[in-house]
Amino acid sequence: MNDIERIYNLLYKRYRDLNWWPAGSPYEVMVGAVLTQNTAWTNVEMAIANFTGRLSPQFVENVSIEELIDIIRPAGFFNQKAGYLKAVTAWFKQYNYSVEPVGMRYIASVAKLQYITNLRNELLAVKGVGRETADSILLYALNLPTFVIDAYTVRLLTRIGFDVPKKYDDVKALFEKNLPNDVALFNNYHACIVINAKEHCRAKPVCDGCPLMEMCIVV
Repeated sequence: MNDIERIYNLLYKRYRDLNWWPAGSPYEVMVGAVLTQNTAWTNVEMAIANFTGRLSPQFVENVSIEELIDIIRPAGFFNQKAGYLKAVTAWFKQYNYSVEPVGMRYIASVAKLQYITNLRNELLAVKGVGRETADSILLYALNLPTFVIDAYTVRLLTRIGFDVPKKYDDVKALFEKNLPNDVALFNNYHACIVINAKEHCRAKPVCDGCPLMEMCIVV
């Protein structure tokens, strides 16, 4: 067992299956992935609640930018994010606002890794979509195997003693090369990292009771 697998085993023993991402539809995941940039998830929840049952790609496509800004105001950076949501929605329209054609093309693809890479590059070309947002959409909205890296992940690896690569894609490769290529595993692993970061691996760590104490060099 390598250290990346060992970390997950310890986290899983504590947190089990977290059924991540908290959303009612794949499109809501996309919206959440954009809105959560540079803000707390509680602010995203308030912004999503402001849609009052109207959250759909058709609504976001057709609503005025001014009204959209007002709706998502709790998420912060609302002028930028309104434009980002319009751009992501326009990208999703290529697939008829459905994850099914994306999934079917992936299943039919001989070179599955290349298919994901191409799709990821499509997303990265969308205004406002960086690597973490693209991978969140691929994994949690489109159900494709790609690992999501965030600041919590880097903090965890650093405290465990990894020589963490500086580039996002190199950290991502560290996980993907040391784990089975499995959507459910990638999904829950990232979720466990987030929950553990909120409970224990905070900016000021709360080490007592942390499931990773036996591996951590901070304690």
